[in-house]
Amino acid sequence: MKIGSPEHKELFCQSFIASHRQYEPEALPWPDLDDITLQRLRGIPFWGEAVRIETSAGVMVNTFAETITDPLIKEAVLLQGYEETRHSRLLKFMAERYQLDVQDQTPEPIPSKIEPAFIRFGYGECIDSFFAFGLFETGRQLGYFPDTILGIFDPVLDEEARHITFFVNWIAYLQTNRGRGAAPLRAGLTAWNYGRALWNLINLIRSNAGGSGSGFTATGGSIVDANLTVEQFLATCLERNAHRMSGFDARLLRPQLLPAVAALALNTLKLLPKRHPAKVEERSPWELDGEMRG
Repeated sequence: MKIGSPEHKELFCQSFIASHRQYEPEALPWPDLDDITLQRLRGIPFWGEAVRIETSAGVMVNTFAETITDPLIKEAVLLQGYEETRHSRLLKFMAERYQLDVQDQTPEPIPSKIEPAFIRFGYGECIDSFFAFGLFETGRQLGYFPDTILGIFDPVLDEEARHITFFVNWIAYLQTNRGRGAAPLRAGLTAWNYGRALWNLINLIRSNAGGSGSGFTATGGSIVDANLTVEQFLATCLERNAHRMSGFDARLLRPQLLPAVAALALNTLKLLPKRHPAKVEERSPWELDGEMRG
């Protein structure tokens, strides 16, 4: 199958539409949580930011969909907008149920240049999803949260995998049909956009680094004591990314750059001499994720 062909468009759009799952966040099997788990959940500092991002994403994606003239692509992007909005509803319902500190999070203004905004968002989702796949599995392995609450997020992670697979195929289709389909040119554009997304992420982390001290260690709330290394975290991210991507049609493109960089970093770390283990600090998997990104 040729990238950029009508057959390619039919495959990545119909695959996305056919794999949509119907569920209502309020009807999911939300568990009753014990005091320790509630304290851990309430100690996570980014719930408000997550609600703002998902709410803004739903508005932006739906707005972009209305500018698309191709009816099949428009249908798929509208479906993504619905799912992004549903993620926001899920987070808001969770915050209300478990009394999380989520203040009013007003969506960002709709960008005047909506297609570039959608493209930036897509590359950012590729980065976020790769780490999220490993992050939630790390939390599961360490027993930081029970499976009953982590299982609530499995449909969300599946949807993120679908979103980024749809995006990398859509952007390749778009570039090819705009005369930018040569492999070196597409690779260069991809690297440039990933670089911008990573820079934005670094700036976001830096801007929050000197905040109110609401991170896990500062809250003092039930932090996991685990000798978790960067190697283990990268290996988990790569394994879970491969697992999430394995369910898609083999003819579809997948995000490749970040897994390749992570695999290179992991192989390099394995070659370095091992230091004697120091005293283990109490850290949550979310803190390790912040160290990896920063």
